[in-house]
Amino acid sequence: MLAIVGATGTGKSQLALDVAGALAEHDVPAEVVNADAMQLYRGMDVGTAKLALAERRGVPHHLMDVLDVTDEASVAWYQPRARAAVAAIEARSAVPILVGGSGLYASSVLGPLDFPGTDEPLRAALEADLERDGAAAMHARLAEVDERAAAAIGPHNGRRLVRALEVVTTTGRPFPVGLPDVLPGTTIVHVRRARDELVRALDARVERMWAHGMLDEVRGLVEDGLERGSTATAAIGYRQALDELHGRIGTPEAIAETQRLTRRYARRQVSWFQRYPAIDVDGPVGADAIARHVLAAR
Repeated sequence: MLAIVGATGTGKSQLALDVAGALAEHDVPAEVVNADAMQLYRGMDVGTAKLALAERRGVPHHLMDVLDVTDEASVAWYQPRARAAVAAIEARSAVPILVGGSGLYASSVLGPLDFPGTDEPLRAALEADLERDGAAAMHARLAEVDERAAAAIGPHNGRRLVRALEVVTTTGRPFPVGLPDVLPGTTIVHVRRARDELVRALDARVERMWAHGMLDEVRGLVEDGLERGSTATAAIGYRQALDELHGRIGTPEAIAETQRLTRRYARRQVSWFQRYPAIDVDGPVGADAIARHVLAAR
C-alpha cells in the first residue's frame, strides 16, 4: 500500500493521480482510497476541494460520496470499509493509494488500531453532558479514568472527549491515542510545503471556495438536512457559510474565520503525520520516483 498524506492544500490528490499514471506506464494499475473525513459526504465538494469525476483521470476512487450529510462520520465506521477497499484492490493486483489528511482516519488503515463500535444511548448521554457542562468538564472526567488520553486530546475537542469517554466506559480499556506501527509493505509519502507558502495557498483557496459557489453549495445542503448532521455541519467552512446564510456574520468574517481555522487545522495535520516514517516531498512532485519505489517493494 502507498499512503499519500499531509496538510490540506499541499496537492495530495494531484500527486496520487500522477503516481497512478506513472504506475500505469509499467502496466500496474492503481486505485485511490479516500482518507479525508469530509469527502465521505455527498454534495460537500467545493468546501473539501473534492476532485470531480472528470478530474480523476479514470483512476477508481473509493469511499467518496458515500454518506449523507445527516450521517455521522466516525473512524469506527470508516476503518473496516477502508481496509476492505484496500484488500479488494490488492486482490485485483492493483496498488491501493490511501490519500487524505484526516489523521486518525489514515492511521486506522496504516496500522493495527482497533476502534469499538458506538453505544448510541451512552453517546447521547455524553453529548448531552457536553452540551450542559462544556468541554473542560468532560476533560476533567476523562482525566479521572484515562489521564494519558486526556493529556493527548486536551480540554477543547469536545467530540473526541465524548468518544474517549464512550470507549473507556464500554471497554474498560484506555482510549488509543498513540500511533501504531505501520503495517508491513506500506510506503508513506508526506506532502509538505513551506509554511509561508502554504498559508498563502490556503488563504487563496478559501477565497476561491466563496468565489466558486460555497454559499450555493451549503444552501442546497441545508435542504438535504445539513443542519441535522453533527459531523458535516461542523466542517471548517461549512459552519461559517451557515452562519453567513443565517445572517449571523458577513462574507468577510466568514472567509476570515474559515482561513484562520484552516491554517490551524493544517498545523495539526503536519504535527500528526510528521511522526510517521515517511518520504517527504515538497508539494505534488516526484511521482516517477515514488512509483519506482512502490514497484521495487512489490
